[in-house]
Amino acid sequence: MPTPGASPPLIGRLLAWSGLILAILLGLAGLGVWSYRDGVERLGEQGRNDLDLHIAYLEGLLAKYEPLPALLATDPRLSDFLRAPGGRESIDALNRYLETINRISDAADTYLMDAEGLTIAASNWQTERPFVGRNFSFRPYFRDAMDGRLGRYFALGNTSGQRGYYFAYPVMEAGQALGAVVVKIDIGEAERRWAKPDRILLVTDPDGVVFLATRPEFRFRTLHPLASERRGRIQDSHRYPGTELTPLGLLPIAAVGTGELVRLDPERPWWREWPWLLQSRPMPTAGWQVHELIQTQDAIRDSLKLVLLAIALLTTLFLIAALRRQHQHGRRLQSEFAEQTRAALERSNLELEARVASRTTELTRSNQRLRDEIEERRRAEQALRETQQALIQSAKLATLGQLSAGINHELNQPLAAIRAYADNGLLLLAKGRLEDVETNLGQILELTERMAKIGAQLKLFARKTSAESSDLPLLAVLEGAARLLAPALERCGGTLEPDIPPGLGVRANDVLLQQVFVNLLGNACQAIADRPERRIRVQARRREAHVIIGVRDTGPGIPEADRDLIFEPFFTTKAAGEGLGLGLAISARIATDMGGALVALPSETGACFELTLPAADLQP
Repeated sequence: MPTPGASPPLIGRLLAWSGLILAILLGLAGLGVWSYRDGVERLGEQGRNDLDLHIAYLEGLLAKYEPLPALLATDPRLSDFLRAPGGRESIDALNRYLETINRISDAADTYLMDAEGLTIAASNWQTERPFVGRNFSFRPYFRDAMDGRLGRYFALGNTSGQRGYYFAYPVMEAGQALGAVVVKIDIGEAERRWAKPDRILLVTDPDGVVFLATRPEFRFRTLHPLASERRGRIQDSHRYPGTELTPLGLLPIAAVGTGELVRLDPERPWWREWPWLLQSRPMPTAGWQVHELIQTQDAIRDSLKLVLLAIALLTTLFLIAALRRQHQHGRRLQSEFAEQTRAALERSNLELEARVASRTTELTRSNQRLRDEIEERRRAEQALRETQQALIQSAKLATLGQLSAGINHELNQPLAAIRAYADNGLLLLAKGRLEDVETNLGQILELTERMAKIGAQLKLFARKTSAESSDLPLLAVLEGAARLLAPALERCGGTLEPDIPPGLGVRANDVLLQQVFVNLLGNACQAIADRPERRIRVQARRREAHVIIGVRDTGPGIPEADRDLIFEPFFTTKAAGEGLGLGLAISARIATDMGGALVALPSETGACFELTLPAADLQP
């Protein structure tokens, strides 16, 4: 029977052991939570890098196709067709043209709508369900285009049933939209590129509807329940026909520094479903949100391993303490066992530290590779720009070489005349005819001024340029080019007929624009050399924010088979030694860099080129 004095020490020991066990349990729980959060943080860093790469890919894909409808809208064939559609043959020709454009650009569909939204020509005109004859005026991208803006829209196709992103641009004439040209692209390739078993990528539109997902069952569902007003607006626009737009039902668990922990299926017990890390990033260019769900089971497993390791450590410590109470032989065995246990713990700690260091090193290498790729791309773009400038300068010097014979003749004539006037002046001076000597000196001054102008023009044309644009009088630039080509015009017996209003200005680079004129006029001189009628007409008119410049000659014209090839580098129809085939290719590139375009138009007589440049308002 215990004595009354034995109860308090026993209660004290029980309380001490209870407090120790509670502290251990709390410490293990804190260690597990810390390890889990650290693992989630590392997953979040990887997720942020993934989101950056995915957004860069989507923005690059949209930027690739965004200028295409605006470029197609400048084609006079579209405006001519919208103004006067013509018969069946004209429609078939336009369908084939759009089919060719669609195949070259690798777009999903390309089609042309009139002002009422009726599709009158399409690249898929030969498919089972073509767009021709269908009215898409209810689409927001059509309304934006008819308002004079670039239309952008993502939707599920009413006719094809395929997802696509639409770009629409108005076909304008005299400030009025005749219709709209639309380019549809398929961005579903992103799902196949990004599919991973432990990650789910989602892209939502401004209404929160998932239209891209690496898991098909997530498509055309919403992150959150839609208000009735928003759901009605989506249904009225036929954006996602045949879909119910039900919520995904994500259940938030906790917010973390890198995102939010959620459960995908709230109906399942929490112990049978791993939490997912949800991260989101906006994509302002398209108004989208890009989301990534990452499984956290690896972080949970690592956390459990660390807790189990800590439990093993504590258990070992308790065993060591218990063995210390055994007899002397037991203590020696206990000491050996403790040494072995400590070695095992050190190896475990080293393995854990090595694993953490390995993951950190892998992430550092990934970031370094990404920076190296960005720097390599920047250097490649810089090298491309330098190569283009060198090619332009080489073509310019080649043009000067072709003009050198005529320019030499232009300089030799004034030199011979100066010599004659000087010799004659000496004779007149000896005879005392001072007035005639003064007249001869005046003629010499005029000839030297003429030679100085030729030299200044050559120096201006031959120098390198920074490619910066400024407001220029178009007629003055054309006159500078004509001075360089005066010998060539004289040899071919041609007549240059400029039709340019004196106050018309363009936004361009003086030297580069002069090089374009020299190339076009030089080609025209060669074309009319053996023709009965030898005229070159340059006509320019302002059209809204651009100046349209037409260069026509009375030569034999451009064969239809060569019209699509003349802007290719090194393509030439001239005899060997007369040209490198770079003039038109470089001229087209210069026009594009200055915000314009250079195209060859069909013409019944001679060749016809159309140069489009941004207009400029010159100060009086």
